[in-house]
Parts: sequence; C-alpha cells; structure tokens
Amino acid sequence: MDTVSIAVAAYIVASLLFILSLAGLSKHETASSGLTYGIVGMGVALLATVALVIDASDEIDDGALTVVLMLGAIGIGAVIGLWRARIVEMTGMPELIALLHSFVGLAAVLIGVNGHLEESYRGGSLDNIHDAEVAIGIFIGAVTFTGSIVANLKLSARIDSKPLMLPGKNAINLGSLGAFVVLTVVYLVLDSDSAGQHVVLAVLTLLALFLGWHLVASIGGGDMPVVVSMLNSYSGWAAAASGFLLSNDLLIVTGALVGSSGAYLSYIMCAAMNRSFLSVIAGGFGLEVAASGDTDYGEHREIMADAAAELLANASSVVITPGYGMAVAHAQYPVAELTAKLRAKGVDVRFGIHPVAGRLPGHMNVLLAEAKVPYDIVLEMEEINDDLSSTDVVLVIGANDTVNPAAEEDPTSPIAGMPVLEVWHARDVIVFKRSMAVGYAGVQNPLFFRENTQMLFGDAKDRVEDIVRALA
Repeated sequence: MDTVSIAVAAYIVASLLFILSLAGLSKHETASSGLTYGIVGMGVALLATVALVIDASDEIDDGALTVVLMLGAIGIGAVIGLWRARIVEMTGMPELIALLHSFVGLAAVLIGVNGHLEESYRGGSLDNIHDAEVAIGIFIGAVTFTGSIVANLKLSARIDSKPLMLPGKNAINLGSLGAFVVLTVVYLVLDSDSAGQHVVLAVLTLLALFLGWHLVASIGGGDMPVVVSMLNSYSGWAAAASGFLLSNDLLIVTGALVGSSGAYLSYIMCAAMNRSFLSVIAGGFGLEVAASGDTDYGEHREIMADAAAELLANASSVVITPGYGMAVAHAQYPVAELTAKLRAKGVDVRFGIHPVAGRLPGHMNVLLAEAKVPYDIVLEMEEINDDLSSTDVVLVIGANDTVNPAAEEDPTSPIAGMPVLEVWHARDVIVFKRSMAVGYAGVQNPLFFRENTQMLFGDAKDRVEDIVRALA
C-alpha cells in the first residue's frame, strides 16, 4: 500500500473515532472515554496529514521548506494549546472556546482565498462548482470569525453584554444574506482570476465579516450559551466547506459532525429558553428586549451560615441549583463536601441543572463532575422540577435568571416564557449571592423577596465552607 492509501484508511478510522467521541460525550458515565476517542482520532488524522505532505514534498517546489513550515506550525500550535489548557480556569472556558471557533473561521477564510488564487485548482469543467465552494467557505468562515470574537469579548466582559439594537437590524441581516447570494452569482459569472472577480470576493468577505459581528452583537448576554453552541455549529460547517474545497473527506465528515451536532444542541437550548431557533441564529430576529422595570418587590430577608447549616441539618430533602456564580467562586469543591456531609447524615441531596446554567452548555455538569459529585444525583430541570414542591430546602448557589419566577408570572419580562427551575415551591430557599444585583440578562428576580426565601451574602465558596464547618 502507498502512503495515499494508508492516509485514506487512517482518515476513515479517525472519522469513526470522532463519531464514537460524540456518542461518548453525550453521557456523564462515558464522557471520559468519549474525550479519549476524540484525542486519538485527531492524533491519527494529524499523523496521516503529515505523512501525506511529506510524501508529496518531492513533487512540489520548495517541498522541504513546506514540510519544515508545517511541522513548525504544528509545534507552535501544540505549545500554545498546551499552555492555554493548563492555565485556563473553568470560568474562562466559554470565552476560550469562542476564541477557538474564531480560529476555525479564519482558517476557512484563508483556505478559501488560497483556493481563489491557486491556479492548480482550476482548468476543469467544474470551475463554477469550485468557485461556489470558495464563496460559501469564505462567507461561513468570515461570519464565524468575527462572530466568535464578539462572543469572546462579551463573555469575558470586555464589551457590554447588552444586545446591539441598530435601527432596522433585521433588515440589515436579511439584506446581508441577500447581498451574499447576489455577490456569489456575480463571482461565478465573472472570468476566473479577473480583477472584477477579485473585487467581488473582497466585497463578499467584508460583508461576511460585518454580518458575523452584527449577528452576535445583536444577541444579548442571556442568550450567550446558545451563541457559543451556534458558533460551534458554524465552525463545523466552515470546516466542511474547506473539506469540499480541498477534496478532503475527513474535513467534510468532521465538519458535518460538528455542524449538525452544534445546530441540534442550539435547538435544544433554544427550546429550554423559550427562544425561537431561527430568531437566535438570525441575530435576535424579531426580538425586542423589554426594560426590566423598577418594580418594588418589598424587602429581602438575610440568613447567616450557622442558621443555614441548622436548616439543612433538620431537612430530609435538599436540592442544590448552581449557576455561573458557583463557577466564579470556585465553590464546586466545598459544595461537593457539603453534599457528602449531608448525605452522611441521611439527607436526600440532589442537584437541579438548568440547560443554560453558566456560560456554556454543560458548564455546571463539568464543574460538579470535576468535584466528584456522583452522576446519579445530578438531574436535569425536567427531572427535578416536579419534586421541588416536596423539597425542604433549596440552595441557589450563584444562579439568577434560571430560577426567576418572572419567566412564568410576568408576561412583560424579557425572559417571559423561559422554562426555569421552580425553586420557589420548596419550603425554604436559600440564595447565595454577593449582592442584590440583577443577573446576566439584566432582569430583577422577585424570588429574592419571597417569604420563603433568605439571602446568604458573600463569596459562595466562603459561605459554603462556613456551612460545612457549622455542620461538623
């Protein structure tokens, strides 16, 4: 067998490993093996690609230089990747993933530009198909690139998380898509490598860069978990487009897997937030953000850690609903210790996880798994909501919008209709917060002022540790 045949076989093996990886990552119990499949699959794909380039280096100009540059790029990328992986905290994972998506988009743009300029791709009867692949690949890649950068800036709080509300923003989005179609047709009609074709492709690229920025800038911070998933899907389709352009089956398969799984996850999350899938992917099409209002909900009540510990010790059932605040405070380990202590005392402790808790799909699940919380007591919103009315104590640790009763009771609220964890039905609710500030979506939470709710202020990690000490 020659190198090409071996590489093709390796690509098939890598594709199967990626499929196994997705299947494994769908469950807590198999997530570790799923990650291993993905790592091995990427290693096989990388080695096969390196072998192909080395094998072809004798037949191209400056082949040795090409190999050196490729290995250098791989080495630099590996060093940067390992460095970032070692220092990034879980609270910074969402914006890091958004940034990684931007690299995929930029790569797709560069591959498209190369496909436009490289003469070796042309000269056959399929030139128009090739040009269509170039235009589509650059468009998807450019949208992914700038959209991911905006998502990164919003998630890292470097720019305002509020949605950008330009006049006629829906018309801008639809007009940009229409202009893309027109520019693509013009690009296909013009002679290859003509000055006019260069200009059209440049305009198309700038249009896509603008659209990616505007799409994500128009989406509010409360929808950011969906945006991250959506950009993951975009990056997959960008990779698939690059695969068609390069005639690389592995890129096509991998891109299609990432694109379709990301789109499906975005759809699931939109349903969990009562958001229209088309609305979100169109940059908030048809969505007008209402003001949060200055409603007077009365006075809140406070509780100290020792009183909270006594309340928990006398409870027979406890549900913990974590949010992004738990991640910020690195409170998952003391929360796991608190869970173990309560269970040792015979208290039935479970966790209720909202689908969009945190800044990333599965954010809370990963944190709890990291702290060795048993998988079988970590339940999704649909599994736990019916049991909250019979629960003695609910601990809301760093969550806000996902436990807001205004979603069900206030039709004028920006989060009206969004399914939430109905923690207010429990006998007692203890909310861990640093202050009475509104949540990421900018909406006040009337839960904090309910008669059965008490506020425990301060750093979540410190307060949970105080409770653990009081229980000893």
